Amino acid sequence: MRVSLPPNGGHRGERAAKKGGQVAAADAAGAVEIRGALARLRRVTGLPVAFGGLVEPGRQRTRISELSGAATSALRGLAVTSGNGLGGKAVALARPCAVTDYSLSRQISHEYDTAVAAEGLRSVLAVPVVVRRRVRGVLYGALRTAQPLGDRTLNAAVDVARDVEQSLVVGDEARVLLSAARPQAGTGAAGWEQVREAHAALRALAPRITDPGLRAELLAACGLLTADRAAPELTLAPRELDVLTCVAAGATNAAAAERLGLRPETVKGYLRSAMRKLGAHTRGEAVVAARRAGLLP
Repeated sequence: MRVSLPPNGGHRGERAAKKGGQVAAADAAGAVEIRGALARLRRVTGLPVAFGGLVEPGRQRTRISELSGAATSALRGLAVTSGNGLGGKAVALARPCAVTDYSLSRQISHEYDTAVAAEGLRSVLAVPVVVRRRVRGVLYGALRTAQPLGDRTLNAAVDVARDVEQSLVVGDEARVLLSAARPQAGTGAAGWEQVREAHAALRALAPRITDPGLRAELLAACGLLTADRAAPELTLAPRELDVLTCVAAGATNAAAAERLGLRPETVKGYLRSAMRKLGAHTRGEAVVAARRAGLLP
């Protein structure tokens, strides 16, 4: 029996699959960020145990996926519902929470006492990772003795969570740009200005990406946006190309410096070097030469 799809059903399926792939990529990158954050959390606070995870998409619960310094696997895979336990309270309130003795605390509910006790934890803090007013994950730090953790420890943990927040923001921006850039790769002359804007944004964002896989994907997308041009006969250093890409998008040296996280003097140096390699005497000539060489879209 032949089964017919409704109109555009195939396209909807492709879009759903693409969205699912993007979510999976975001989760994988987020897990890498959480893992690195836990190591930093232990280092800056001196807490012997740290663990955490991301809030599951579309669900009001956090899955503990990463452990650092743990003696058992009791906490791994634990699903913490918003409002329940210490981490669930931190998610519900979107602010840090701490208890001096987890099992005896009257400030929290006790659905997860068995797992916490199996790891031998007493004093625990939970810090939410809040991205654009939405809690995306939770970082925990803990002692195996019952003693106040103090403001210094809590503030250090909050700083680590903010670092994760910034990394997730950058990753989100990168995926939006990648999604917008890919369909543009085969456009005609009318769409080249959008292609150039996407290329400039991707080049500026790539150095800020800590996840090497995502950074490579961004740079590969930049290559796709210039793929229809002639193969380059010369090469520019990555930072020279970054600066020239900003210039091609109309940025001043000061704007390019802010966008790339460089000093204006450094931008000028990279631009001079690129102009010299391209045999150009002005910024405009350098952009034109780079496009003819297939270095820019």
